[in-house]
Amino acid sequence: MSRSPITTDEEWLHNPHAGELLASEFMEPLGLDAAALASAIGIDVARLDALLAGSARIDGEMDLRLARYFGMSEGFFLRLQDQFELREAKRSLQSDLDRIVPRAA
Repeated sequence: MSRSPITTDEEWLHNPHAGELLASEFMEPLGLDAAALASAIGIDVARLDALLAGSARIDGEMDLRLARYFGMSEGFFLRLQDQFELREAKRSLQSDLDRIVPRAA
């Protein structure tokens, strides 16, 4: 698989899921556990656990709840999810993408 010239080795090897970033960058520094955050944003803890485990994705509703709670802009957490999904898709499709010839303008 080839890499983009702007992709670092670290980015290529590890693609953090949005749930992983939620835990490491938001919950851990504040000492929040899943039960406390789930209660604060009005969702079931099992739903949050699935997100933190990387088996569920952040959707629009979850983004709005998290953005409100953490004081972030709407769409912030969706963008984290989108970045994860784009990198995963690029990894799996890279050889196909390399064979596509861009249309000349």
